[in-house]
Formats: sequence, structure tokens, C-alpha cells
Amino acid sequence: RCRTGPLDIVFVIDSSRSVRPFEFETMRRFMIDIIGNLDVGPNATRVGVIQYSSQVQNIFSLKTFFTRADMERAINSIIPLAQGTMTGLAIQYVMNVAFSAQEGARPPHKKIPRIAIVVTDGRPQDRVTEVATQARNAGIEIYAVGIQRADMNSLRAMASPPLEEHVFLVESFELIQQFGKQFQDKLCGVDMCVEQEHGCQHSCVSTPGSFYCECNPGYRLNVDGKTCSPMDACADGRHGCQHHCVSVRGSYSCHCRPGYYLGQNKRSCIMVDYCSFGNHSCQHECVSIPHGHYCRCRSGYTLQPDGKSCRATDLCNGVDHGCEFKCVSTEGSYHCMCPEGQQLQADGKTCSKCGAGHVDLVMVIDGSKSVRPQNFELVKQFVNRIVDLLDVSPHGTRVGLVQYSSRVRTEFPLNKYHSADEIKKAVMDVEYMEKGTMTGLALKHMVEHSFSELEGARPLSHNIPRIGLVFTDGRSQDDISEWARRAKESGIVMFAVGVGKAVEEELRAIASEPVEQHFSYSADFTTMTHLVENFSLNICPEEGKGQTEIRSPCECEALVQFQTNTVAILQSLTEKNILYAHSLAQMTARLEDLEKQIANQK
Repeated sequence: RCRTGPLDIVFVIDSSRSVRPFEFETMRRFMIDIIGNLDVGPNATRVGVIQYSSQVQNIFSLKTFFTRADMERAINSIIPLAQGTMTGLAIQYVMNVAFSAQEGARPPHKKIPRIAIVVTDGRPQDRVTEVATQARNAGIEIYAVGIQRADMNSLRAMASPPLEEHVFLVESFELIQQFGKQFQDKLCGVDMCVEQEHGCQHSCVSTPGSFYCECNPGYRLNVDGKTCSPMDACADGRHGCQHHCVSVRGSYSCHCRPGYYLGQNKRSCIMVDYCSFGNHSCQHECVSIPHGHYCRCRSGYTLQPDGKSCRATDLCNGVDHGCEFKCVSTEGSYHCMCPEGQQLQADGKTCSKCGAGHVDLVMVIDGSKSVRPQNFELVKQFVNRIVDLLDVSPHGTRVGLVQYSSRVRTEFPLNKYHSADEIKKAVMDVEYMEKGTMTGLALKHMVEHSFSELEGARPLSHNIPRIGLVFTDGRSQDDISEWARRAKESGIVMFAVGVGKAVEEELRAIASEPVEQHFSYSADFTTMTHLVENFSLNICPEEGKGQTEIRSPCECEALVQFQTNTVAILQSLTEKNILYAHSLAQMTARLEDLEKQIANQK
């Protein structure tokens, strides 16, 4: 048996029409005899066989059989092709297919010799020189065996150097079996690992005419080709450890970071569930983390300073609730409300619009430097929240917008836009002016221009209410009293909204009577959206009466209190002196009138 080490051998057999049947039988015996003396197996020598004529046929590849009996049966089953002699095509197939990893050839780094044994009886019908050179350059050692009529020049063109060791010419098919033994000796040669001092630290592998060193599992061969070093099994990154890989003499083990333990697959890491210990004392939820745990509250609750207990959150101040009029917090939740006389819509957030009455509304917003860009965006959102309350149309409610700082600019007049969507888009496109705070100048502009028929205000004879809403965040740099008075004298119902450093005295001077219903204040821009609810009842005209009426929600209560006081006075007068009888009759008459007013109000 050939014991020089593993080989990858492919027999390339000529089965052209010039090879007679009995001659092909001798070629079968040649291959079987060679294989019979090889140490075959998946980790020893592997063997493949192809035959060729005008085409190439794979009989079995290097990965197909690993026993001599299976190989012998396959060789005995070969049916010759009996066509032309395309030897170059066969060598091309050997290089591209037969010695590929897919067909069972071992990778080059393992240094397993790749040997092709070409057996032919004639002259090739295609070119072999160039393709044979390519095959040899690819690391394939070619033995060329010619029989009887073979062309010697073609054999020499195919074979590997030195030619005297790789080119053989047999006079007849009858002599090929005798040649087989000689060829086997040439193929196997001597065991170079035994014949000379190889110097391999671990093991020596003999090859025809040479040898190479191999290392034990878990070690790699050093650059000197002889000594071995332990491999870092973690270095190639294929270990699969989730956290840490620890190399141990060519192998490795996976370790986890503190707070984790190794899973059953010995690679993944699982966090220790500290909450499962049952001593966390969290009121709602316990969340495990490496090295411990923390407590978490359910949605709508806030974790308290003790880190364990939870308290319901005022969601109206903590989320973008989207309520058009008013947000009401409940434990862990919230709901929206609408002003009296309006119904909550199907979306649960918006309220029915002001439908029966119409107004001309001009909003005058402060664009001074103290407002700052981010707050100015909140002001624009505030304006659009008011627009959402209105039934905007050419014949319904009209809206205009004025911005002021050290100067005044009409952003759009009352007759510019005819739908709420158009107005809201225009509001969001308004650019921040910055600079000073000339509120008095803005009031003058509103009275003289914004409510003029030229800019879309409807004639006073149409009895359409005119409403002015002034928004400011600080003290005016000019006098506001004269133009605030003129605005109200001209029939404009004035609302004043102050934020931050706005001056209450100025807000009251701007606001119409009753002042308490016509001015509002918020300490912070982020919370001012709730001021919308202060205007919704007053800006929206009372529906169904054909005209606009600004009502006081406290008026009925005042009348009831007046009635109570009157009855008390009457009782006092009766007890003191009968002389007051005439006065009593007058007071009674007034009381009756008062009761009639209350009935009418209801």
C-alpha cells in the first residue's frame, strides 16, 4: 500500500472510437490495480474518474466514494463514449470542475497534492499546450500515459516537469497492467518522513518526493514550516460567544459579564432576573437590569422619590392631549370637555363650531424680541386653536392677523382667506419679527386699518360683531390708553391675553367690560393653550337669536343674590315701622319686575 500520505487523484481516461473494447478493459484493470494499492478514505487518498472523447463525462468525483469496492464497481460500469479525442477539453474540465471544492478536492492550504493521470492512445483533436499550462499553474501535477498510437509531443506538452518522471509511453494495451506496477512505485515513491530528518515538531506527512509538517488540533504551523504554536480559537470571530470568549490550548469557552449566566447552548448569556427574588417592594412593576433592578409605574402614574411607590399623573399637563376646549385629568387617564352649549365631537377632542352667529375677528400678536422664536411657534399654535372654534367662510366668520414689535405688519386681512385650513396654514407661515414692543401703535393700526371695509370688515349696518384679541408678553414701550379707548368706543369688543412679564394694568386697560371676562394671563408659554377655553364662550356668539350677545356666566347668579338681599331689606322695614309701607309697595313692584326678568332669561 502507498503510505506516503493523502492524495487527491483524478484518472482522465481516453474512450474515443480508436480504443477497441478489449483495449478499454485493460484500462479498467490499470485503474483498479492502482486504486487497489492506495490508502483511500475521506482523510486519506481520494479518487475521481472521468472519461472523454468528443465530450467529457464524470464517472465519479473525489467526494463520491471512499472505499475501493465502490470505486471498482463504478469503474466496471463505464460505457465507452466512442467518439473523438478532445484531450484539451478533458484537462479544462479537470482544472475547473474535478479539482473544485464542490467536487471534493481539499483546499490548497492543506497542501494535499492534486494529481491528474491522463491515459490516451492517440493524437488530441484540440489544443492541449495552453490549457495544460494553466492546470499546472493551478497546482495540478499531471502524469501523461500514452499507449500504442499516442503522440509523444502531445504527451510532453501535457505533463508536469521533470518530463522524465511524468511522461510514459507503453507500446501496447497488453503491457499497461505490467506498467501499472512501475507507475505505482513512481507515484508513491519513498516515505520522505522516514528516509530523512524532517524536523517537524508534531507530525510529518510524506508526499511524492517530498514531505510537509502538520500540527496537532488546537495548534497552528509557524512560518518556519516545522514548529507549532497554540491557536487562539477566539481570534477568528466564529466562536459565537455572546459576551466573552476565553481561548484554552486551541479550544475556547464562553464567559458572561457580571449579572448574567451562561445559557444551555454554552454561548448565549441570560440576564439574572433579580425581580424573581420577590424582595423588590415595587408598587406596580419591577424591571431587572444587570447588577440589580428598578421600579416602574404603569402608564398614567409617576414614580415617587422612594423609588417604589406610584402616584397618578396629571396627564393634561404631561401629554399632548389635543383637547380643543378643556382637558380633565382622571386617575391614570384624561378626557376632553366642551363649553356649555357645544357638544364633544366623535373624535373625543374637538367641539361643535360657532354656527349661528358670525364675527369679524382680528388677532394682534406680540412679535417682540422677548417672546423668542420657540415661544412664537407656541403663539401661532394658540392662534390656530382659536381658529378651530370658528365657522370660517366669506359669509360667516372672518379672521385677520396682525403682528407687531417696533413696527406693525398685517399678516393677512379679514378678506384674505375663506376657510379655516387656509388661515391655519397662513398662520404657521408667519415669520417672527423680533425687536421692540409698540402695543399702542398696534392698537392704532387695528382701529384705523384692520377693521376697515377695505380690508374686509363688514359695514356696521350689518350688525356683525367686531372682536379684537391682543396677545402680549411684556410692558408696552408706548402709551396704549388712547387707542384702547378708541377701539372700544368704535364698537370693537376687546380681549387681552398676557403671558410671562405682561403687565396686568395694561391688559385691563385693553379689555372690554366686564374686564374679568375679557382678559386672561398665563405665567408660561407652554401652558397658555388652556386660555382658549376662556374665550370660546365669549368669542362664539350665542346661537339662535339672530344677533351676537356677550353674556356673563355670573349674571343669573347676581340677579338671584339681588332678590335675596331685597327680601331681607323688606323684612327689616316691616319690623321697624309701618310708615315704610309705601316704600314696601315700591320694593315689591321692583321684585316682581326682577322675577319677570329672571323668567325671561330662563
